[in-house]
Amino acid sequence: MKLAYYLKDRRLQLDARVLALLADLGAAGLDVYPALSASEITPGTDMLLSFGGDGTYLSAAVLALQASLPVLGVNFGRLGFLSENKPEDIAEALASKSYSIQRRGLVQVSGLCGGDGPQMALNEICIRRHGSAMLGIDVQVDNRPLPTYWADGLIVATSSGSTAYSLSVGGPICVPDSRVLILAPVAPHNLNVRPLIVPDTALIGVSFRSREATLCLSADNREYVLPADASLQINAVPGALQRVVLNGSNFIEALRSRLHWGSDIRNETE
Repeated sequence: MKLAYYLKDRRLQLDARVLALLADLGAAGLDVYPALSASEITPGTDMLLSFGGDGTYLSAAVLALQASLPVLGVNFGRLGFLSENKPEDIAEALASKSYSIQRRGLVQVSGLCGGDGPQMALNEICIRRHGSAMLGIDVQVDNRPLPTYWADGLIVATSSGSTAYSLSVGGPICVPDSRVLILAPVAPHNLNVRPLIVPDTALIGVSFRSREATLCLSADNREYVLPADASLQINAVPGALQRVVLNGSNFIEALRSRLHWGSDIRNETE
């Protein structure tokens, strides 16, 4: 098996854990080499490994899409929700093919200016105000208008992104294979506004009312500046990303161990 690895944080290049993993992969008979761009991916490569945390995984996912490769996250960061796997588990799992490949949906935004084409994200598209003035956000779902959001911004998240930024603004948790998009306003100035779940077949149109000249848009960890009169189209791209999942991975257990979901110190036993 031939593996490329993506390492965004150059400080990790000489990290003892990274060097140990590379040695383990070589000892298992796996061919591994570094790659930071699609042009560095050599023919015959079977998989891309992401070395780092969840932010690194989001960047590696873009590279994996460009190279049409499955991507496996190896956690050298903090939370490790996307990069969920421990370095010491990787070599044996890959050598014994103890993994599966799951398809994860993405979210795509069109209508960016300045020559930028449609942009895809694994977790979320977020549009937010550029200044201090409140932002009016007009949303249509399949040409049906929603009430205007008066807020700091709007997140359109995938089921994968339901445990990321969307969660921090009160969005629901969705299991990763849920075929949905989440519309979650950021700091809405309406007491009766809540996040909304729509099917991944929905076509979402977004326009704005702002006193500022520009807006900010992020597609995962990539940033763009938009004119306030921009008109955006957002849609899901089902099953676009190939995600490598080691045998034994458990989403519910990850919620418990990483986000302490359902923890109740009142009823914990010694």
